[in-house]
Amino acid sequence: MTNMKSRTATVKQARAYNQGIRAQAAEETGRRIVEAFIERLKTGWFDEITLDEVAGDAGVTVQTVVRRFGGKEGLLEQAVEVFGKQVLATRAAPVGHVEKIVNHLLADYEQTGDLVLRLLASEQRHQSLERFLNIGRAGHRGWVRLAFGDVLEKLPPAKQEALIDRLVIVTDVYTWKLLRRDMKRSLAQAAPVFEALIKSVISGTDHPAV
Repeated sequence: MTNMKSRTATVKQARAYNQGIRAQAAEETGRRIVEAFIERLKTGWFDEITLDEVAGDAGVTVQTVVRRFGGKEGLLEQAVEVFGKQVLATRAAPVGHVEKIVNHLLADYEQTGDLVLRLLASEQRHQSLERFLNIGRAGHRGWVRLAFGDVLEKLPPAKQEALIDRLVIVTDVYTWKLLRRDMKRSLAQAAPVFEALIKSVISGTDHPAV
């Protein structure tokens, strides 16, 4: 009886171990697929990316992609979640330190700016993009609220929202595009412009510039 219980326990442990290995492998496969999709978004248009390309890049079959994510919209949903975490990690900077905030913001835009601009340009042609881009817009506003929390907390709610509006505008990806892509400014040239815009906006409140 004791031997039987021991064998049963061993079998259960083996099954649990195998299930853990399979779950880990499935998670790794999903991660590779999403990362492959994000890499494609960095250089291509959403409507031109095929599941065949994503599957090939990830080293899996199209059936695996479809079974895991359903299609490109399911992939986009997961990509936005991963992408959002990466953006927040890159943008993390000391609250109220304008120079560091700008440096981290520009580091993010250098990695993701062209991708975001491409998605924004496709938004009107693909309604499925609107919901996910709105998540990004809300995320940017939330980042502004956090990054400049030291100034915002000194203001009444109505003025907080007004200042957030202005800071969202001057730190927007289109401001980066104007400087880096349209005007061909270097990062060293672009950073002081962002800093000046931010400080000018803040100094327009009831509190002095930082």
